[in-house]
Amino acid sequence: MAKSKNPTKKKPQKQRGVDFKKIKRKIGRKLPPPKNATNTEIKSKAIVLPEQSVASERAGLAVSKKGLTLKELLQQTSHYNAKVRKDALIGIREVLLKYPEELRLHKLALIEKLRERITDEDRVVRDTLYQLLKLVIFPQSKEEISGPFTSLMMAYIFNAMTHLAIDIRLMAFKFFDLLVEHFPSSFLLYAEKVLQNYEDILQKYHIYLQDKSKLKNTLVGLVHCLSLLPSTKGELKKTSDDKRLLHAFEDEAPRETSGVSSIVKNVEDLVPVLIRCFQELTPSVRIVPLVDVQSYECMLCVLQSIDLAVNFFIYVTSKREKGFESSVPCIYKESNMKTRRQTSMPMLLKKLLDVFPLTPCNGSSEKDGDRYYVLNVGLVEVFLHFGELLAAPSDLLERIFEFLESSLSGQIYSVTRSSKALTEKHLVRLLPFIPKIVSKVESNWKYRLLQAFTKAFKGCKPESSLSLACLRAIEDMLIPLEGQDMLLDPSDAVVVGNQITWIRELPVLLVQLGDKHPSFSKVVLHLMLHLGQCAPLCNFITWEYDNMQQLFRDFFCRFLYKSEGEGHVEYGPFVVLPIECQELAICSLYYFSKLDSLLLSSLAYCCFRDRLDPFVLLRLIEILQSSYKAGHTQIADLISFFATLLARFRVYPERRDYVFRIKGENSNYKTFEAITSSVCSCLSQIGDDVLVLQLIQNVILHEMSQKPPLHNSCAMLRVLALLDSRPTSLSENNIINFANLMVNYLIGFAYCIPEKKDDCIDSDLISATKYYLIPCFVLFSKSDKLLNCILNLMGASVAYIRAGLPSFDGVIPAFDHSGRARAIAFVLVRMHEDMKLHKSLSACKAEIMHILHCFRHLQSNKVGLGLVERQKVQLAFDQVKTTIDRIHGWNDNIAIGIAGVV
Repeated sequence: MAKSKNPTKKKPQKQRGVDFKKIKRKIGRKLPPPKNATNTEIKSKAIVLPEQSVASERAGLAVSKKGLTLKELLQQTSHYNAKVRKDALIGIREVLLKYPEELRLHKLALIEKLRERITDEDRVVRDTLYQLLKLVIFPQSKEEISGPFTSLMMAYIFNAMTHLAIDIRLMAFKFFDLLVEHFPSSFLLYAEKVLQNYEDILQKYHIYLQDKSKLKNTLVGLVHCLSLLPSTKGELKKTSDDKRLLHAFEDEAPRETSGVSSIVKNVEDLVPVLIRCFQELTPSVRIVPLVDVQSYECMLCVLQSIDLAVNFFIYVTSKREKGFESSVPCIYKESNMKTRRQTSMPMLLKKLLDVFPLTPCNGSSEKDGDRYYVLNVGLVEVFLHFGELLAAPSDLLERIFEFLESSLSGQIYSVTRSSKALTEKHLVRLLPFIPKIVSKVESNWKYRLLQAFTKAFKGCKPESSLSLACLRAIEDMLIPLEGQDMLLDPSDAVVVGNQITWIRELPVLLVQLGDKHPSFSKVVLHLMLHLGQCAPLCNFITWEYDNMQQLFRDFFCRFLYKSEGEGHVEYGPFVVLPIECQELAICSLYYFSKLDSLLLSSLAYCCFRDRLDPFVLLRLIEILQSSYKAGHTQIADLISFFATLLARFRVYPERRDYVFRIKGENSNYKTFEAITSSVCSCLSQIGDDVLVLQLIQNVILHEMSQKPPLHNSCAMLRVLALLDSRPTSLSENNIINFANLMVNYLIGFAYCIPEKKDDCIDSDLISATKYYLIPCFVLFSKSDKLLNCILNLMGASVAYIRAGLPSFDGVIPAFDHSGRARAIAFVLVRMHEDMKLHKSLSACKAEIMHILHCFRHLQSNKVGLGLVERQKVQLAFDQVKTTIDRIHGWNDNIAIGIAGVV
């Protein structure tokens, strides 16, 4: 029987593997990293070095604030980022300012790299480069290297002038203007191309230069360029560009200047463009009630450019007259002159002057009125420069003359002071044309313009530019050119009346100018000198020139008197003006037909001023001597001037111990010596010495009686010694008077000599003794009576000491008896040492013996001298006694005389 199955027993199930275990995650818990994740954590340690290698390599190098060298900065100037380029230029500026030697070493390399930024698209970079060149590089560059320097720059400047971007083109003109400002000699090398570019951009200014500020900047640059062209106001400076420093730049720089002839055509083509530009700008200042300031400034620049171009044509025309035909513009060539003048320049100027005068609209401000006036001055200046005065239409001439008259007379002035100053400033530009105008126009306008001119001259400030311009115009109307007649008719009473007014204003103007405006004073003095030189050509000028003396005197000095009769001297501007002005003033004195004595007195007082230069003093003496020879100065006045000059000229320092030490830098002794020599030379050339001595001896006697210093007395005695003869020409009374003065002079000089020779150099003592005593000895040799009087006065002076009486001569202290005795002994010894006086002294034995007896008596106690004083007197007596014994052999007589006294 089969077993039955147990239904309760089950077979166990086989377990299967799990691929992924499902993990239940709670929200917000961070997932753990997978088991196969790579650990990216890096651990490192710092490496400490003693120094940075880059910093050590740059030590001592020229670097900017950011630590960059010049080479690195130059590389960064080509960076694609504009800010980096700008910062590089700033860094270059820092390096060059801190290390100037870098610019000297790498100047051409710098320019070669920096010039690339001229056409930089970024405006800030271009401006930074401009400032770098203007403030750092160009000022430290020299004109001598302008050849390679400018050739490097001009290649990129010309490239920029033809750039598509208008801002770059305009900036190129600024770079060229800057280059020419520092290297003006290079202008003519590139003027042709530059003027062509100016013409091109101005022809289309309404397209390129809609902004008036850009047009103004362009015109300002053009004005500067045209001002460098040669003109009648200044000759062209020769360039020195032929000297090449580096052969590498020879091909870039032109070998020769293209010259003026190549520029003439460009300037001719430029003038019509400028006139058309002016015409198109005119409505902006005429139609509208308020003047457009930018348009006004542009019009001013246009007028300046046209005026400079006309001046250039005048210069070229003058060259044609000297044989330079190739340099003449076609409008001035002889073969085409007539037709050209009828169709070219006159027609263009007529278009320009059709708007003259520009008048303000109703209700215009004062500033607008001033602007109209300035524009009108510019228009008139252009017309007058062209020189077609008589060929102009009569209505245009009337308008121009009315404008000139109203400007000169002040009728066009506004009420404000600033407007008047501006009007005078611009009126100066028209004054140079006044002489030519009044010499050619008819009488009616001639008289009106002269009267207006005189009013302007008298009404302007002495130190103003208008006054200076008037003086130059006056010179043209008063002084004829060499070999020509006077510009104005000297027989016309109205003309002469105005000229007399001008002449009389000149000395007044000098005093008004004072010493604060020496350049203006120099112009006035030049004019006065020229008037004096041409005075013989015209009678009324001679008369008026002589009448100027009274007013001219105040220019030197004037005498102010008080009510009591006393007064003082007030010096004029002459003594403090520069030497050039002083010389012009004293040269003008020669042309006075009769020099006034009061004017000579003023000149003498000026000579006493310490600040007057020695050259001026000697020049004045020379001029006065020449004036006397020409018969313009009286002999008495000249002698009086010379005597006063010698007597009152102050020699400093005045201390008596400086008689032998007066040759230092702080002394004017050498000047006084030169004056004395010059005066003596002039007096010896005047005529007969005896006659001159008769005229001058009383003057010198009067001056010496005032007890002047030793230097002045010595100078006057030298004059007497020069003029006197043997036998003497001095009068009897004057011999006695001179003896009284000379004895004090001799004793006073001897008293100044130090008692010890160690105080001064022997050579100084010898030269001073000769200089001060020789004039007296010369006079003694020519007059025995004068010598006898001197010896008697010396004996009387010793007798005063013997009697114990004080001396009140003012030369020696009253009770210094030993000093007086020593001084007398010194003079006696020096007299006996002069061989020319031996014979004369031998005849004065009695007087000399009397002096020795008085000396001997001083040694007794009866006189009341102290022991030291008696010793000094004994020493003086021994010196005299020894000298007399050696020369005359009077020893026995002296002994007998002394014994008799004892």
